[in-house]
Amino acid sequence: MTPDPPQNGTAAVVAFTNVKIGFEERDVLRGVSFEVMPRETLVLLGETGTGKTLTLKLAAGLLRPTQGRIEVLGQEISTMREQELLTYRRQVGFVFQEGALFDSMTVAENVAYRLREDRLDEDEIQSRVQESLRFVELEHTGELLPSELSGGMRRRVSIARTLATRPPIVLYDSPTAGLDPVTAQTIITLILRLRDVFGVTAIMATHRLQDGFGLARFRFDAQSKRVVRVENEANVLSRVGDEEPATRFMVYREGRVYFEGAPEELAESKDSYLQRFLV
Repeated sequence: MTPDPPQNGTAAVVAFTNVKIGFEERDVLRGVSFEVMPRETLVLLGETGTGKTLTLKLAAGLLRPTQGRIEVLGQEISTMREQELLTYRRQVGFVFQEGALFDSMTVAENVAYRLREDRLDEDEIQSRVQESLRFVELEHTGELLPSELSGGMRRRVSIARTLATRPPIVLYDSPTAGLDPVTAQTIITLILRLRDVFGVTAIMATHRLQDGFGLARFRFDAQSKRVVRVENEANVLSRVGDEEPATRFMVYREGRVYFEGAPEELAESKDSYLQRFLV
């Protein structure tokens, strides 16, 4: 079920090697190994408590593994000191499930927060804030507070805040959870645009299989500014350098990688555990 690695020598953007992490003498991840290549999207599935969000936090340098090696963007982050991690985290976008916005700040101030921490020129900050809000079609909300927004709008602001820092990799933690189908599709379209316009590499933890298939079977066409279907669905697991970015699925079971492969492999599987995610 595991796809062959790329043969062109391209370095992985994210690499986990035998990663373990546990709490109170209970291991949650029990020796996880995988790679994510440039412009690839890894869709991470698994039952509650199998370690999906933990994987994202480990990749973001928010947690340390108890064993194993984690490399992101060519840096081994599993042994970094905290000061080094602060610098590293500026290169990684993280879209939290609930948006994680500052309630006391306006939308524009939330989007600008990391940029001001980085002491960018104020004109540059304002330009990036407007560009990012325009990207998520919320340029009219800059002076509003998060409490004045719907749940879907808060997720879009979270994506705008991530986009403003122009990270090469974005981690999505259940970005459509709790949203109605129309709003959820809006979020997936934004993720497609980030991938296909800016070449973002991503890991997305989700309970919604349809979100993963949406990323695999569709792309955002920059010329027409429309979402279009991938012409050759059999090639959705494409190699780095191909026209279409790759989308892969990985399924956890009891803290280990149970399945890793192309969307069609998952969709056609008769495995009883995998079938739970296909119903």
